[in-house]
Amino acid sequence: MPMEQPDHIVRSYDEQLRRLRDMVARMGGLAERQVHDSTQALVRRDAALAAEVVARDAALDQMEREIEAFSVRLLALRQPMASDLRFIVAAMKVSHDLERIGDYARNGAKRGVVLAQQPPLGSLNGVQRMSLMVQENLKLAIDALVNDDAEAASRVWAADEPIDTVYNGIFREMVTHMMEDPRNITAAIHMMFIAKNLERIGDHATNIAETVHYAVRGDSLPDERPKADVSAYAVVRPPEQA
Repeated sequence: MPMEQPDHIVRSYDEQLRRLRDMVARMGGLAERQVHDSTQALVRRDAALAAEVVARDAALDQMEREIEAFSVRLLALRQPMASDLRFIVAAMKVSHDLERIGDYARNGAKRGVVLAQQPPLGSLNGVQRMSLMVQENLKLAIDALVNDDAEAASRVWAADEPIDTVYNGIFREMVTHMMEDPRNITAAIHMMFIAKNLERIGDHATNIAETVHYAVRGDSLPDERPKADVSAYAVVRPPEQA
């Protein structure tokens, strides 16, 4: 029979796993804040807030490095098995998704600075709605990891299609603005990229959900998740002549 470990060693290991959960939760909270503030900087045409978002991205990068180093140390020293092993590997994968989410938020903030110098182009309701949706999915995915909740992870995984639908609407609206007046092209292209960034953030939230489901259950969700992004197949036609 394998020797039982002393209680203080078991407690120390459990504390290290809790610390890892806390580290990922803090990184998730910062990533969510970056998405929120990037959108607010765009809506309020606030260059100072956009600059804050760009500057804070370094903190996310550092947190990813810390989570990876801590996880590797746990793997090497504790040699975890089964669900603990899956959780530690999941923490590393999730931290990478969160770092990429931070990159998309930073990119959106930079484009928001450019758009603040341009005349307003239509309503920002679609972008605000998209941002709220991806923030909610991101929060739920991180909560699912912290709470070992595979059911919540599955719900996040299935909730990406409405985000794509909003993105498609923004894409079509921006194409219309560009066809109506070539002077709108610069602003419209930046808006398209911002919307695409949010759509990609939504994809990373579902990636996190897939990782969480595997960490908890030990099996994978289906390869194909519901998607509704049709922008790659869009056909741009000039307006009909009167």
